[in-house]
Amino acid sequence: MPPPIEDVWPAVCLVRPQMGENIGAVARVLLNFGLVSLRLVAPRDRWPNPKAEVVAVGADHVLKAAKVEWKLEDALADATLVVAATARPRGLEKPVWGPRETATKLRAAIAAGERPIVMFGPEASGMETDEIARADAIMTLPVNPGFASLNLANAVAVFAYAIAEARQETDAPSWFKSENPPATQEELEGLFSHLEQELEHGRFYHPMDKAPLMKRNLRALFLRTRMTQQEVQTMRGVIKALTVGRGGRKKDDV
Repeated sequence: MPPPIEDVWPAVCLVRPQMGENIGAVARVLLNFGLVSLRLVAPRDRWPNPKAEVVAVGADHVLKAAKVEWKLEDALADATLVVAATARPRGLEKPVWGPRETATKLRAAIAAGERPIVMFGPEASGMETDEIARADAIMTLPVNPGFASLNLANAVAVFAYAIAEARQETDAPSWFKSENPPATQEELEGLFSHLEQELEHGRFYHPMDKAPLMKRNLRALFLRTRMTQQEVQTMRGVIKALTVGRGGRKKDDV
């Protein structure tokens, strides 16, 4: 019988992990600190991975229950709060938290009904800018800037320890809670795709080589507002109302 699990949330998502041994080590360290929810996006080697199973000894059920997806948007679809673990904010307009602040905020968010996921990038290069842009906040670890490269499982261990430490605190910071449930990543992605499609139709992106940056900036603007499901539906209605009839389009064409 597996050991008792403290929380389903937060989930840890490994984006394009490369070595099965590291995935197994992550599963083991998660269980060490009472976490169980593991997600994998496009693992490099075959899956299931025998090397991961060997290293995860004792945490086999965490590994076997890992959700494997081949697209990041699918792995994040049900999340209402996403944190990207990276040493490089890359100029993105996002809050930057240390591991303790992240853990404390996630504890409060979970208590308010949020479903947070923390993303960790591949061992060799970390996450790409577009992947980090999906996050609501960035978590950085206080590593030596002259030698910042940290083993994947060790990085997850620092975060998992901070979560376990936060559970022992008697007080948690307040977290905004609306009467309407928070929007999921899937709902936000639907809004962003809808908006971007209409902006392309209206030739908003000019010059076109600036389009990726402009899309990231627009997404960052909406992510900072922490939208609810109702707000997403309202914004999609606004976009639809503004575009119906433009250029001879008919309502049935939208």
